[in-house]
Order: sequence, then structure tokens, then C-alpha cells
Amino acid sequence: MRDVTLIDIFHHHIAQKFLNRSGLAHAIAVSYHAFQLAKEHNVDVDIAAKAGLLHDMGHYTWYRNGKWDYDLYKQNDIHPIKGAERAHKLLIRLGENPVKAKTIALAILFHTDSFLPTNDIVRTPLQQIVKWADEKDEEEGGMHHYRTIDFDRAKESLSRLDGWIDLEHKKLG
Repeated sequence: MRDVTLIDIFHHHIAQKFLNRSGLAHAIAVSYHAFQLAKEHNVDVDIAAKAGLLHDMGHYTWYRNGKWDYDLYKQNDIHPIKGAERAHKLLIRLGENPVKAKTIALAILFHTDSFLPTNDIVRTPLQQIVKWADEKDEEEGGMHHYRTIDFDRAKESLSRLDGWIDLEHKKLG
């Protein structure tokens, strides 16, 4: 039995704020990719899907003269650091197992090299899965952050994924 589901996360007002800021459709797509990759690589599908869903919740909106400035974002971004902190705090508030919450936060921290001075990091299997899942859904110029999904469809998608996660856990249990 999981302590926290994707739907629990989705309904929390903090998750709503930051998932909508960074692109809810993208977050859900990455969660699905992370689930599938975790199955293929024998990694816990629950923590992979959660890390995928929350991976971009640290995004700040970089605007100049009222328009999104992708170059400014690329130069100054530290969203994995802020996102790891926000995700950890949110998961703990929701009652997630503290070890799982930390593992998810670290996967979020290392899902991209964009904020690192070098890209020679050695990732855990979960951290690599979240990186791959994010890359699978990327679009040129950050456009993946602007795809939209309606609230009810998002809720249905996450409920379906929660069901798949529960099935995988029953197979292992």
C-alpha cells in the first residue's frame, strides 16, 4: 500500500500552483514515461512516476519585456534545486515515507544537467530514468511547457496511472 498517490499530489494546492506553472501536460507525460522506463529497468514505478510528475515544480518564469526569454532561462536556471526542495516538502506534508520523499527529491535534483557547471554526474538508476523520461517529452525552445490539458483529463490520466502502479506493486508483492 502506498502512502501517497499521484492523485493525492495532484489535488494539493501547492502541486496545482507549480505543476500549472511548468506545464501540467508535460508533467503527466513525464510521469507516464518514468513509469514505463522504471518497469523496463526494474526500478520502483511509484517513486519514478512521482519524480516524473514533480520534476519541474521548481521552474521560475523568466520573462523580459513581457515575453518568455528562453536564453535568460538557460543562463540562470536552477529549477532542479528549487524543485527538489518543493517536492520534498510537499511529499512530507502529504505523509510520504521520508526515505521515498528524499529519493524522489534527489531524482528531481539530478533530472537535468542545465544548472551544473559540468555534466559528469553519475546518476542512480532512478535519477537516470527521470532524466530520460523528461528528455522523451522535450520540445525545441521549451515548448513542452506550454502544452495544455484540461483538469478532468489530467485527473483521469493520473488515476489511471495510479491504478497501473498499484497493479505493478501487487505483482511484486
